[in-house]
Amino acid sequence: MDRWPAETIWEQVSPLLSGFTVEVLPEIDSTNSELMRRARAGQTAPTLLVAERQTAGRGRLGRPWQGQPGDSLTFSLSLPLRPRDWSGLSLAVGLSVAESLHPAIGLKWPNDLWWQDRKLAGILIEAATSGPHSQVVVGIGINIRPCPATGLSTPPASLCELWPQASAGAALARLTLPLVTALQGFVMTGFAPLQQRYAARDVLLGRELSTSDGQTGQGLGVSVTGALRLRQPAGERLIDSAEVSVRPQCP
Repeated sequence: MDRWPAETIWEQVSPLLSGFTVEVLPEIDSTNSELMRRARAGQTAPTLLVAERQTAGRGRLGRPWQGQPGDSLTFSLSLPLRPRDWSGLSLAVGLSVAESLHPAIGLKWPNDLWWQDRKLAGILIEAATSGPHSQVVVGIGINIRPCPATGLSTPPASLCELWPQASAGAALARLTLPLVTALQGFVMTGFAPLQQRYAARDVLLGRELSTSDGQTGQGLGVSVTGALRLRQPAGERLIDSAEVSVRPQCP
């Protein structure tokens, strides 16, 4: 079982977040679901919640996230944030995680980390309001070791392919402080200052794409607000709906 760097992370982050706590649980339904329940109950203390195993882990659009202890890193971070503009938040989170873990990790709009056209990690962001309080819950799942490809057209990527000594605990130690810093920066400046850094890792840039709502076109990168830019015969189209999925077309 992983050794979790809870105390080290607390020492790094607590000067930035008053009341910050780190919790590691052997099993829970979903770290995002638990922190959303707490937020709706008025519990607003900044919390990093890690699960060694999730029984009902989920990603964007309700997709399940599978993982066994040690094979994946699943955690959620709950913060009382009030960004002036929410646009591009998932892109900012993905960029922070990718930059913390490895130079070769790419970003797939709007919330996935890829390596060699295979999914390495996913992000789920939710918000809850209780009275005057607004809480953001950022959930992240990362494949640490090779995962079964049952029901998938392409086997997922794993962090060990890029970082052979990787473990869930080591990955968490690398990415937590930069992630908190990135979230605090996003509140002040939004996504625009991150646009060029995102472009350097954009796996959809310049490729022919198809979307889940039937659109096709060439990926032109992302806008200053984090919307996907799609070149179509009639001109450029911006896609900013979190309900739309995008895939590169087969060559």
